[in-house]
Amino acid sequence: MGSLYRSELMTFCELYLPSEAAYNCIAELGEFGLCQFKDLNESFSSYSRKFHKEVTMCSEMERIVENIKTCLNEEHIKFRDVDRDIPVPEQKEFSNMHTKLTLIQNELTQVNESMSVLKKNYNKLNECKHVLSKVTGILDSNIKAIASKSISEVEHGHAGPVYTSDDIHPEEISTIKDRDESELSFICGAINSSKVITFEKLIWRMTRGKAYVRSQPIDDEGNTLYPSEVSRSAFIVFFIGKQLKYKVKKVCDAFHCHIVESPENPNQRRITLGKLETQISDLAVVLDKTIEYKNRILFGTSQHISQWELEVLKVTSVYTILNYLNVDVTHKCLIGELWTPTNEIENVKSYLRIGQKKADCTVQPILSPIHTHDIPPTYHKLNKFTRGFQNIVDSYGIADYREINPAPWTIISFPFIFAIMFGDSGHGIIMLLSALAFVVFERKIEASKIKDEIFNTFYGGRYVVLLMGCFSIYTGLIYNDFYSKSINIFGSSWKNPYNQSIIISRLIDDTAQLTLPVEQAYDDKNGPYPFGVDPIWNLASNKLTFLNAMKMKMSILIGISQMTFGVFLSLVNYIHKRSILDFLFMFIPQLLFLSCIFIYLCIEVIIKWIFFSVKPGYVFGQFYPSSNCAPSLLIGLINMFMLKHGEEGFVEHNDPKGKVFDQCYLQQWYPGQGTTETILLIIAVISIPVMLLVKPLIQLWMHKRGMPVSGGHGHDEEFSFGDVMVYQAIHTIEYALGCISHTASYLRLWALSLAHAQLSEVLWSMVLHIALSMSGYGGSAGIYFIFWAFSILSIAILVLMEGLSAFLHALRLHWVEFQSKFYLGTGIAFEPFSFVAIQKAKDGLD
Repeated sequence: MGSLYRSELMTFCELYLPSEAAYNCIAELGEFGLCQFKDLNESFSSYSRKFHKEVTMCSEMERIVENIKTCLNEEHIKFRDVDRDIPVPEQKEFSNMHTKLTLIQNELTQVNESMSVLKKNYNKLNECKHVLSKVTGILDSNIKAIASKSISEVEHGHAGPVYTSDDIHPEEISTIKDRDESELSFICGAINSSKVITFEKLIWRMTRGKAYVRSQPIDDEGNTLYPSEVSRSAFIVFFIGKQLKYKVKKVCDAFHCHIVESPENPNQRRITLGKLETQISDLAVVLDKTIEYKNRILFGTSQHISQWELEVLKVTSVYTILNYLNVDVTHKCLIGELWTPTNEIENVKSYLRIGQKKADCTVQPILSPIHTHDIPPTYHKLNKFTRGFQNIVDSYGIADYREINPAPWTIISFPFIFAIMFGDSGHGIIMLLSALAFVVFERKIEASKIKDEIFNTFYGGRYVVLLMGCFSIYTGLIYNDFYSKSINIFGSSWKNPYNQSIIISRLIDDTAQLTLPVEQAYDDKNGPYPFGVDPIWNLASNKLTFLNAMKMKMSILIGISQMTFGVFLSLVNYIHKRSILDFLFMFIPQLLFLSCIFIYLCIEVIIKWIFFSVKPGYVFGQFYPSSNCAPSLLIGLINMFMLKHGEEGFVEHNDPKGKVFDQCYLQQWYPGQGTTETILLIIAVISIPVMLLVKPLIQLWMHKRGMPVSGGHGHDEEFSFGDVMVYQAIHTIEYALGCISHTASYLRLWALSLAHAQLSEVLWSMVLHIALSMSGYGGSAGIYFIFWAFSILSIAILVLMEGLSAFLHALRLHWVEFQSKFYLGTGIAFEPFSFVAIQKAKDGLD
């Protein structure tokens, strides 16, 4: 609790390391993880530092490791898990590791290049086989006669098709004198299917119709090893003459066609196809062997890649820290500066001795505390429970060194403030069970190393959600709200005073309403409902009026209580700093201003709850006739500022039989109320100039007499009365106006509680109530399906959306309304050199 209440005492130390032991000593401090090094070479570029070559080598090794991991992921080979506590490799081992990784990468690069060439050749030969097969089929279908006919028609001035999918019968080729088929030449190959139509049109225009094109899509389903990623088609172009051959080849080159040499003799084509199949089979065998060899390399590497990655990460971080250190003129010693918790200095020294022994060095490292004007970093010892709440505080700002940390109180106040707005026991149970699942299975979850940011956010705040669920159940019991319904646990304190005939007559008249007279319906003997709101209010038509009034006043009481507690925490800070000025002219005026207006209002609320009931009686010596005369606190507060005061008492001459004053709720309800409120208002008004002027004027007086004076809002700044005055004016105005605006801001507790309750009631009446009203066999099925809809809507809207809304409002109330009273949050976070923290950041789990 001590470290959580205030940050740890920090010591600034100077460190002298023998050059031969520096690597091992820094590595041990990385395992220790509580030393924050200062970069003494900040003005130097990374290339001019002593260990630049080693850092560059580490970067190269990181790149190699990432490339190897990419190869493993491509082949779906899993890595072997490794113990995260493996030691940092020695410098000699590090050099050998670099050589080993370089060899593995070179080997994998050569294998990949060979495979790339083999795959390309395999696909090329496979495509040649398909083209020859398609061409053989086309040539066997009397295509030459059709091509000769088409070319002859063009030469005789008739239009000829570029190609047609319809067969042309031989009897149709007779009226025109055809070219001899032996004159025809052809080129065949493969082209992307998406370019076939454009290719054919261009051939038609380039040759003026004196070429005939046929194409067929290539079926690549038989190529199970490396199927083509792009759909391909085989084509054959018939033409006459060398000039047309040249033009056709030019078009083929422009479309990046794969030209396949095809013998005109059918027997030669069959022989060529046989040779191609043999070559493809041989290439497949070579490819299988190459893949098998590559997999052997990758499987062997997968057993060590995680270890290598971790070792490279640690070595990189060690050399990065070594680059922070200065080298003495003799080059035999490295000098560094670091921050460490004061109570850990002996542990730091013991880790340095371990590093010295590992390096077999006879010269001992020297760690000596030194004085510095630098601001110490803020460090709180945390565990898995307190870390989530500390993160909430740190998101607003890091605590100043030795400043009171709001986290201990946030542990209770944050889930409680959230629960006031959430306030439903049923939804609180859902939240509690969700958080319990995270807590129970946290070891499995951490072992799985899930990197999803949203999931990790919920998991990191599992204990926050756990307490939010517990407090939501508690406030839900106070509100007596369980999925928008009340639970009659102890039995209502109200009873029905009407007989059945009266009730039936009122039910017939839709406009009539039944009221419960207190004298007859309320059970005075047993008193009020033991815990929470009486369940009878769930049936009352004025339920919202009652609950709104209760929650509104409760919000004001809780808000002002939390703000007052924040002001008292500022007193603890002033006492720690031994600042008498802040105590006398900041704390006391702030407390008086808050007390004279807002704490006074809270006292009035409590007194009204206790003394002003529905029954007549005497209150503070004044006869109180009925609830109509219960004082209006809001109008009373306005009248207090306007110095308006009514008559004392509620009836004339304080006589129970006397006439009740008009607007009796605005009269003075205790003796001397007007005088008391005037005095309180004067004190509150005087407190403002005291906060604004007294402290700066005293500081100016001290400065003129040569007495040490703080700059007021900085560290070791020269005194400037203008700056101090502006700073004081800002804080005075912020506090005075903030007390008013922050009090109003706490009304969000009531507003969000109302919104949650109304949404819950809407879901119940508009969804689940429909299913509960159904009867028969259909009703059973209806209840089943509608219940699932009700559950999904409840979790999505009321637990997640409303929960997130209440969470954000609770953040606002803590950051602005509570912490602004005492918390500066302008400190520097302690960022120690720690292998554990570096590993988490690398894995994306920080």
